[in-house]
Amino acid sequence: MTSTRRTDTRATGGSPDAPGRRPLPPWGWGAVVLAAFLAGAAAHATGVPAPYLLAGLVVGVALALSGLVATALPRPAYRVSQALAGVLMGGYIHPAALRAAAPSMVPLFVVTVATVLLSVGVARLLERSRLFDRPTATLTTVPGGAAAMLAASDELGADTRLVALAQYSRVGIIAVTAPLVVPLLGPTAPAGAGAGEPHSPLSPRMLHLVDGAAQPAGLLVLCAVAVLGVRVGRRLRLPAPVVLGPMLVTVVATFSGAAHGFRPVGLLQTLVFACIGLEIGLRFTRDSLRHARRALPWIVASTVVVSVASALLAWLLAALTRLSFADAYLATTPGGINAVLATSVATNADVGLISSVQSLRLFAVVSLAPVLVRLTFVRSGRRSGPPASGASETCPAAGRR
Repeated sequence: MTSTRRTDTRATGGSPDAPGRRPLPPWGWGAVVLAAFLAGAAAHATGVPAPYLLAGLVVGVALALSGLVATALPRPAYRVSQALAGVLMGGYIHPAALRAAAPSMVPLFVVTVATVLLSVGVARLLERSRLFDRPTATLTTVPGGAAAMLAASDELGADTRLVALAQYSRVGIIAVTAPLVVPLLGPTAPAGAGAGEPHSPLSPRMLHLVDGAAQPAGLLVLCAVAVLGVRVGRRLRLPAPVVLGPMLVTVVATFSGAAHGFRPVGLLQTLVFACIGLEIGLRFTRDSLRHARRALPWIVASTVVVSVASALLAWLLAALTRLSFADAYLATTPGGINAVLATSVATNADVGLISSVQSLRLFAVVSLAPVLVRLTFVRSGRRSGPPASGASETCPAAGRR
């Protein structure tokens, strides 16, 4: 198949303007974030789990599909929310959490490998539909960092639009279902332990932006850790460096005792989750859905199959270890790491364990995805053949909207 190297900038994280439509001014984006926050506060009041993530996602989808917002979240806001999410994840990883998780690491590793192999098997089924070439099928199903998969898709000649839609569809499905499913899976940590979101958006606790007593000093340390982390992540060429770099620096600072009291909480944490939800929701545009209208049922079906199979593997893992079903499910679910983090925090799950497992899988998958694609080429001895005649509707010529 002739490579269709195109990039739907809305789907891959860029934010160009749609033709004939002016970009939102800064005050417009402020209004969008405020709307997501207020929607999250309303959802919180009605008892919806992970309310700010879900509200941001719903608001983002509504704005994108209605055409009121035709661009992605501004890149600075996106990067700040990702970096702060990385700091938040790293803040939950400490020696006690790792010691508690150590006996379960081997089973968790086995389940993670099984999830990746399952995804590759589903990719082969997608390829048989003749709507996906081999690189596209592989990168749409592999559970890894969406941004990293999109970067790999351009390099490997996959259809970037389909990869973007599939990856963010899975993230969206997990973001919507996990907060609703996790409370039904079994008990997690007791509420009120301070790990979850504030009990009320009007609570004085919302005015605390970091978890230390000295707020100005904590905020300065938070900024320093986030900026340094992004630079370290890029220097080390980590996958998803804007997330994993700050996470790594936070872990080092926490383990060494060099800094403490800088983890985002209160209003800052809820804004991070609202921005993450908005970023996911704004990916779903009418153009991207129109582009993939024939492939969309296959994308949704493959996502459901992999998610259900992962839940069954998590049930088996919980039965063989001391982990709760909820923690095992969140640690192994093939969703976006930020969406899983928000759900873990909101449901008082073992965030240290979940962040560790999800991060390690992200490293492994991003490293192995190009290898998996190229190995399948070597085994088959050829590139994927031309698509069936109906596939041209799914893979339009470059530049066509």
